[in-house]
Amino acid sequence: MAYELKTKETDDSVIEFIESVESPKKREDAYQLLDIFTETTGYEAKMWGPSIIGFGKYHYKYKSGHEGEAPLVGFSPRKARFSLYFATGDSKREALLKNFGKHKTGKACVYINKVADIDIDILKKLITQSVAFLKERYPEQ
Repeated sequence: MAYELKTKETDDSVIEFIESVESPKKREDAYQLLDIFTETTGYEAKMWGPSIIGFGKYHYKYKSGHEGEAPLVGFSPRKARFSLYFATGDSKREALLKNFGKHKTGKACVYINKVADIDIDILKKLITQSVAFLKERYPEQ
């Protein structure tokens, strides 16, 4: 049985999704992140699954044979906090996060409460670094 990816690129409207975010402050931050990610990557924002705003995409294939597509970088305005998606396995990420501001890290995500808590210049470096890392790792795009 083939593994079906939960998070696929869709044609849903990014703006409609951001407009559906309940908190006005979170909506405002989502638009700010949308601008930063769009400007930094040069990619148009696309919805991935019901709640991730992704930029660019790459095709991955694991040794197990599992393969699929994922956004190069992205974010999601979750109820509790924002999830920022960067490349996993990139050693340069840790160094950049040292001066990033108030955040928590998960396996694939960096969590922030609000844009005001972080250094925007470092966010741009994290985005740029993540895109470069993935393009190097998955060059067939």
